[in-house]
This record gives sequence, structure tokens and C-alpha cells, in this order.
Amino acid sequence: MFEEGQLYSPVTQHADGRVEVHLGADHPGFTDASYRARREEIAALALAADPAGPPPTVTYTDAEHEVWRIACTELAPKHARSAHSEYLRAKATLALPEDRVPQLTEVGAGLRRLTGWTYAAAPGLVALREFYGALGQRVFHSTQYLRHPSQPLYTPEPDVIHEVVGHANQLASPRFARLTEAAGRATARLETDAAVKAVADVFWFTMEFGVMREDGDVKAYGAGILSSYGEMDAYRHMEFRSLDLHVMATIPYDITTYQPILFCAESLDQLEDVAGGFFDTVDDESADRLLHLAPAGC
Repeated sequence: MFEEGQLYSPVTQHADGRVEVHLGADHPGFTDASYRARREEIAALALAADPAGPPPTVTYTDAEHEVWRIACTELAPKHARSAHSEYLRAKATLALPEDRVPQLTEVGAGLRRLTGWTYAAAPGLVALREFYGALGQRVFHSTQYLRHPSQPLYTPEPDVIHEVVGHANQLASPRFARLTEAAGRATARLETDAAVKAVADVFWFTMEFGVMREDGDVKAYGAGILSSYGEMDAYRHMEFRSLDLHVMATIPYDITTYQPILFCAESLDQLEDVAGGFFDTVDDESADRLLHLAPAGC
């Protein structure tokens, strides 16, 4: 299990209105004053936006477009080789630009046409219940900043490349979109934080870091793998386990490294039956039973 707050650099809005993004000392942009100022400018746009309105427009720089272009160019052949066909079809249908950073309004318009989803801007971390509650309404909260230009193929936190290349392309699939919505709807009927966390952890090992057998190979469909240059190669060398809701909901894992254990679905039908069935039916009582399930053989 993990703490979601570790995924994002905290954002503070001070009493005078100034917005501060707190980068960790190991962040590639920690000592780059220009990058930090840019991050704070983009976060301020999200904080000032009307939640009921469209996402704010970010005027991206040539350097930011270049980071996007490099990431898309380098990921494309890895997707062709290792992404599941359901993701590849969805990506081709959504047809987002690869030579420039798309606006979230553009992403949302394409998704609305295909699966009824839209995108909303987030300055950074969105509280767990708020994030999943929005998923249940077919709204994806996305950051708008880009990773540091010195490392266009690496980010220590979710940026717009992860949120769009990983999740938006995934959400262009009606079947993946339905699974994501089901995870969001589950949180609306859950009262305990432990139950919500169980949903988030199953989501992590499926929609974020899921793999699936296809045509005798193990293909990636999780957004966290598909948006990561390094993870696209590394996942093939990890331990694959069968789908197990209890283990997915309780196994400790480190979000700062490549995932050493991945849960492999035998097919999209099985993923929908196991993960989708869980999201559709979980309540506080069944989540509690799942979390305290005795190990096999006991």
C-alpha cells in the first residue's frame, strides 16, 4: 500500500495569493529557479480556474513542446511492440498530437466524443475521495505541467505526459473507461477509508500498472507503464502473478521504483470479471473481509 501524497510535489497557496510548489531535493528541477517559477505559474492557473468551467489554457513554450515531442517519439515504438491492442486501438482513435502538448480542453473534447469523459485541471495532488469521486462522474483530474527538460524521459511524479499519454489514451477505450468509472463509483458507496484505499490499491495494480496476456505475450495496458520510457522495458523482467484481489489490496509496494511484482490478467474479459466485478460490488463489509482474508492454507 502507498500514500498517494508521495506521488506529487505539494502545492501551497499562501495568504497573499502566492502559489508555491514544494519540489523534493532529489527532483531534477529542485535547483532550477526558472522551472520552479513555471511550475508555480501553471499550478496557479489550475487553482484560479472555475471548477465548473473548462480547464485553463496553458501557453506552452517551445521547450515544453519539445519535451512532449521527445517523449511521444520515444514511446511510440515501445507501444507498438508492447502495448495491449485495446490501448493501441484507443490511442489511434483519439489521435492526440505528438508534436505539441495538447490542451486539456482538446483532450476532453476527444474523449467526450468517444466515451463521454472529460478532463479537469489539477495543480497537483487531489484528495483520494475527490479524485475517485470525479472518476465516477467520468471526470479525470489532470496536472498540466511537464517534467524537467533535462530528463524528458523521466519524471518522479505524474505530469501531463503521464496523465494524457497514459490515461487519456486508455480512457478512449470504452472497456477501460468503464473499468475506471466503476472504480470511481465504488468510492461513492464506501464509508471507511480502508475500503476506499482497497479500491485505490486494486486500481493501482490494474489500471495504473496492469499487464495482460495477448497472442502468447505479456502486453502492458496500465497507464503508469505506458507513459514511462523505462518502465516499458523493465516490466518484462518483473514477477508476474495472477489476479488476486486480496494480495493487490494488501501487498506493500514502493512507488519510487519500478514495480517488481505485476498482476497479469489472462484476457480483457478476465480483467473485467475480476477487477470490474470488484469495483461494481465492493462495499465496506466485503472490503473489510478482503483486507483480513486469511492466507491460503490457514
